Amino acid sequence: MKTLALLLASALSAVAAVAAERPNFIVIFCDDLGYADIGPFGSTLHRTPNLDRMAEEGRRFTDFYVTSGVCTPSRSSLMTGCYPRRVGLHENGQGGWVLFPGNRRGIAANEITMPEMLKAAGYACHMVGKWHLGDQPPFLPTRNGFDSYFGIPFSNDMGETDRPRKPYPPLPLIRDGEVIEEEPDQRTITKRYTEEALRVIAENSDRPFFLYLPHTMPHWPQYSSEAFAGKSKNGKWGDTVEEIDWSCGEIFKALKEHGIDGKTLVVFLSDNGGAINHGAKNTPLRGGKGSTWEGGHRVPFVARWPGKVPAGTETNALATSMDLYATFAKLAGGEVPGDRVVDGRDVTDLLLGAEGAASPHEAYYYYYRGDLCAVRSGKWKLHVQIPRAGKDAPATPLLFDLEADIAEENNVAEGNPEVVARLEALLEMAREDIGDGDRRGANERPADEVEDPKTLTQKR
Repeated sequence: MKTLALLLASALSAVAAVAAERPNFIVIFCDDLGYADIGPFGSTLHRTPNLDRMAEEGRRFTDFYVTSGVCTPSRSSLMTGCYPRRVGLHENGQGGWVLFPGNRRGIAANEITMPEMLKAAGYACHMVGKWHLGDQPPFLPTRNGFDSYFGIPFSNDMGETDRPRKPYPPLPLIRDGEVIEEEPDQRTITKRYTEEALRVIAENSDRPFFLYLPHTMPHWPQYSSEAFAGKSKNGKWGDTVEEIDWSCGEIFKALKEHGIDGKTLVVFLSDNGGAINHGAKNTPLRGGKGSTWEGGHRVPFVARWPGKVPAGTETNALATSMDLYATFAKLAGGEVPGDRVVDGRDVTDLLLGAEGAASPHEAYYYYYRGDLCAVRSGKWKLHVQIPRAGKDAPATPLLFDLEADIAEENNVAEGNPEVVARLEALLEMAREDIGDGDRRGANERPADEVEDPKTLTQKR
């Protein structure tokens, strides 16, 4: 019995040691932020001292991708580790590609979301900010793995104040599943999100937690609190970026105050490329929000975990927002679902700067709604459709060497027929697996839909 007790004590000690190594996760997810909108990625317009310090103390990923040029599809990938078309959220089912108030479509109940996966591993999971994966009761964050939710559940232009000629109901601010304000003062929303995030950190500092903080800003219309409004060199856009930087600084201060700075992995990124018509900068990338050029899908990404993520480093290995799912599972002791296709891969070695670490992706696919438009493999990118260019298909495929030509200016397809053929074969594999246009993929899964949908501010 004594030997058994010693063995049990040893086993429990080992489990406790593993648990102690498991990090907290904080994902700071901006809306429409451009590749070059922050100091670590070349901004000279915006003052971002806290993000500058985050990069100095952490690691930049220069070739980091999200799966869509707009909100809903991109967010579905972060939550599920899958391409949006894989989980039926590449369009809203009513002729558009993002969800609107009262949309009948939303994230499927049988998807195992990131918070559901982490919750099963013993994590507290909280969300503050923009959801945009459905506003019907079954689709809300607290029905999909989060213990609490505070935020505006879709884009901040989907209300009465900023779109008075659109048939939108009042913009809701909700806590968990209840509307607590209609048309909230958006000048204070970044500050209120930050205060809520700090409360979550304080209340969960003694246990593993996941905090998802998808900011409403700098999506149009831009609003900032009095301390930041009119203070930047780039109008309202810059004001919002600088306030988000302040918010990041408050979070880092809180982690240190609660003694969990070295136990917390924080990642910062954008949901899609920058909205250049509203003030974003994507230099040196071509295009922006909504496109399948690099400026639509490649985003700034910074990771910080003191003592684990090597400080002041960077990698140009290709990684994606889908990979955070498998990576967090690895670090948390969770499990990636084995009964379905999950597109994301574990990039822990890349994150921690392990010697010889490389991208786990043979290919990355660029979708525009449900249309497969381009593929990247290694340094090569092949376009076979150019959305919004007046015609969908270029006269010939467009091949770019992204290492030599990050701005996608020089088509080198004619001199590299073998590369074109290899990338076209990868595109065909994606069509068979995920789908393309009217062609269904073998491993597509539908989103859920409800009958008789109502908006959050309608009586149910």
